[in-house]
Amino acid sequence: MKYPGLLFLFLLYIPLIVWYIFKQRNANPSMGVSTLSPVKKLPISWKVYLIHFCFVLQLVAIGGLIVALARPQSHDSFKTSRINGTDIVLALDISGSMSAKDFSPSRFMAAKEVASKFISQRENDNIGLVIFAGESLSLMPLTNDRAALINAIKNVKMGDLNDGTAIGDGLVSAINRIVSGKAKSKSIILLTDGTNNAGDVPPATAAQIAKQKGIRVYTIGVGTNGTIRVNDPYGFSSTTIETKIDEESLMNIAQETNGKFFRAKNEKVLQEVFNEIDSLEKTILDVDKYTYTEENFEPWIILSLCALGLYLLLRYTILRRIP
Repeated sequence: MKYPGLLFLFLLYIPLIVWYIFKQRNANPSMGVSTLSPVKKLPISWKVYLIHFCFVLQLVAIGGLIVALARPQSHDSFKTSRINGTDIVLALDISGSMSAKDFSPSRFMAAKEVASKFISQRENDNIGLVIFAGESLSLMPLTNDRAALINAIKNVKMGDLNDGTAIGDGLVSAINRIVSGKAKSKSIILLTDGTNNAGDVPPATAAQIAKQKGIRVYTIGVGTNGTIRVNDPYGFSSTTIETKIDEESLMNIAQETNGKFFRAKNEKVLQEVFNEIDSLEKTILDVDKYTYTEENFEPWIILSLCALGLYLLLRYTILRRIP
């Protein structure tokens, strides 16, 4: 109870019951007779019991209101448990080449779908989101709000950033985002389909920074090399470009940070890559789980209203008095 002192209002029952007994004794007219023998064995009318029942309903209505005002609540509690969890930042390439159709419906959409599924499985992790093309943007801080993360990925569109592939800048943004995490295990998943051709930070330099910070980087090369047709960010036209994933650079980043490089040439392999990362990046953490206060006054309000409603129904139907 939040306000247990209000339960002393139940002491009002004492004068109410005394008043009711006194009222019942003086409510009916009387007359003197010589003997009660002729009527002594007559049964008491069921309406008499119903009148008493109505008084009980009034007490229940008052009692329910008193308990509701006292604010019954479930108890807050802390519980320490061991879970599998870590800090992860997903760095997603949104450059123009990600619109290639060698994935269905495109590299970009397939990557978003698989990433969303991955996030939905990481119940105890703090996950952040970084996007990059010709520049980088930290889109979501570390959070365990999976719905917010998935919604952020859903709303990412190609063309949100200047075109190009700034792998180094994307990795540095991810590092800046994850260093504030509290978990001992910190990992970055960098997904791209091209070669670094923009930005201010070389990928090798970004990898060294990640190594110094104790951050593992898992790199994923998405798509096939060769000539592909891509749409412009707004879907008005298409053009043919030559794509080549810099596997050597991505592999060096992974090796430098004690991570792993993956090559995903189709949707199935991409899903398998995330499944493997899901199995690799789980560490044992001791966490305090806090149980929030839950208000439980509503059932008492309902009880009070039901008792009052039933009382009024009986009072103005079966027990109605005609002057």
